[in-house]
Amino acid sequence: MPSSPSPVPRALPADDHVHSEWSWDAFAGSMLATCARAVELGLPSIAFTEHADFSEWVVPPGVELPEPWLALVHDGILVPPPLDVAGYLATLDECRTRFPSLRIVSGVELSEPHWHDDATRDLLHRGGFERILASVHSGSDATGGTTELSVQFEHAPPGDVIRGYLAETARLIEGFDGFEVLAHVDYPVRYWPSGAAPYDPAEFEDEHRHVLRLLAGSGRVLEVNTRVPLHPQVVTWWREEGGRAVSFASDAHEPAALATGFAAAADMVAAAGFRPDSDPHAFWTRG
Repeated sequence: MPSSPSPVPRALPADDHVHSEWSWDAFAGSMLATCARAVELGLPSIAFTEHADFSEWVVPPGVELPEPWLALVHDGILVPPPLDVAGYLATLDECRTRFPSLRIVSGVELSEPHWHDDATRDLLHRGGFERILASVHSGSDATGGTTELSVQFEHAPPGDVIRGYLAETARLIEGFDGFEVLAHVDYPVRYWPSGAAPYDPAEFEDEHRHVLRLLAGSGRVLEVNTRVPLHPQVVTWWREEGGRAVSFASDAHEPAALATGFAAAADMVAAAGFRPDSDPHAFWTRG
């Protein structure tokens, strides 16, 4: 008997959060190689949302850092370098010329922009970015200094770190109007301590719903980041709180990580009631 035809796989969504060599922490990043990978995967479009980090982090004694970061630490403070806008845009133009079939979107990921309003708005004016993400990567430690969130798990109960992060995310949404997409609402989960009880978003439902309600009320977009797959419950809460759209994000820092987990993420988002637009480059919206 003839074999049954194989099912046609669903087209992958656009990857709207990708880093290249122009992000200071993307050690293996390559915009050209990432574009080639996007064409290979059949992605409709890709947004290079490079890091713009204005917060300086206290590095507590004994904390191990990646080797390339060590040169950025002075007197116990890590100072991220500024985004080279001119170099970034020149490489973007080169990629658009070499990959004419791929839609390549300019973008930026702003860390704590509500703390750095003047510097952030100056960067946005100079960059003319098409896709603007906002995120929280930092928080205050017990001494009042600013540290990267992964460090905070070493000095505070996990639940306190999550609640502090979500409270700061709410302040970001209310305090800065110059972004379109909220990146990785579950960012601290990446660093959840292995010895703690498993992470359960239901323990923080009120805090999540507050953030999602503010985001929905502002008309912005929730990112479904697959670096650590976003829990389906959060996407369900997003719809219940009035959220209208989601974006998909691998948060790739190297070409091989592009669109990782997108098929499963698309199935999860569809189950929560969001659908792709007729325009394959557009965000998915509630059905």
